[in-house]
Amino acid sequence: MTPFPKLSHEEPIAEVIKAAFDATLPVQGGWGYTMEEATVFTDNPDKLPLPQLEHMIASMRAYLEMNMTQPKEERYGSINLNEKSRETFTDKNKIYHKITYEVSAMKEDIYADFIDEYKEGYGKDDFDMEDHFKRRKEATLIRVEPYWFEVGSVI
Repeated sequence: MTPFPKLSHEEPIAEVIKAAFDATLPVQGGWGYTMEEATVFTDNPDKLPLPQLEHMIASMRAYLEMNMTQPKEERYGSINLNEKSRETFTDKNKIYHKITYEVSAMKEDIYADFIDEYKEGYGKDDFDMEDHFKRRKEATLIRVEPYWFEVGSVI
């Protein structure tokens, strides 16, 4: 279970995406926490590869959950998603993708300190790069999160 509150879909997600990221995307439905709350692609006018579109929306959800809706001291940065698995389901003549992403992130202030340390120490004899990256890895939060998409209209 995620330590972050689920996003509400009381406000249309296309409007949230436009306000937060200044992007116009042909989506409706929910934030993909379950099949019933799947994000629905209504079109794909730019003919983007579907995995790219799905990754973009999932990244936006993670950024909203882990950064934009958090108090400043609780915000995460360096948020990255890697697809771990992909399943296709059909229900009531609709096609769904359930994609499981591994989400990695680090608290913004800690990440900024690591970046400063790296910039300061890189190339110096006394800089222990192995230790630096070991500590970065230890400070990284890893989440495994499913995301549901209804994709029948854009496959």
